[in-house]
Amino acid sequence: MIWIGVAVFLILVVGIFVTVVISVYNGIVALKNQVDRAWANIDVVLKQRYDEIPQLVQVLEQAAQYEKSVIQKVMDARARYGSARSPDEKVGASQEMSLALRGVFAIGEAYPELKSNSNFTHLQNRLSSLEEQLTDRREVYNEAVTNWNTRIAQFPEILFRSFMTLQERVLFQVTEQEKSRPNLKMNLGN
Repeated sequence: MIWIGVAVFLILVVGIFVTVVISVYNGIVALKNQVDRAWANIDVVLKQRYDEIPQLVQVLEQAAQYEKSVIQKVMDARARYGSARSPDEKVGASQEMSLALRGVFAIGEAYPELKSNSNFTHLQNRLSSLEEQLTDRREVYNEAVTNWNTRIAQFPEILFRSFMTLQERVLFQVTEQEKSRPNLKMNLGN
């Protein structure tokens, strides 16, 4: 009779342990998918912005010979984004692209004839809209990453970290350069 009681107890303990392991694993998978989905949403907007850059550069080059160094920065940032593979690389390239685009927008402010070009203003508005979408999606991504990082640091998930190779994710943060106000003077030709 005691053996039956011990067997039932052991089966219950093993059952509870398996249930906890399955629950923790499923929670981790759900959070990982949430982070991946949030990143994919950012990546879509980054790709749209990437696709708009050649048109913007073409308009700038056709309208006049404005600040070739600014155009080159935009093209270099676009190339860097095009070659980026990991989310961290894409974040860095995205931040570089945002800074380069601020220079393009400043050119538009400095040259009224460019600002009156309907193609330029259309592209400027489109890129501004994409930047706003990026801001919204960064917030969702950062929330998902924060939930992920918190979860994998808590008990009992921390016990699973090593054998599941769970890594903390990096938040999509604004750089100090992005926080500064754009310089509209930019050494533009007088």
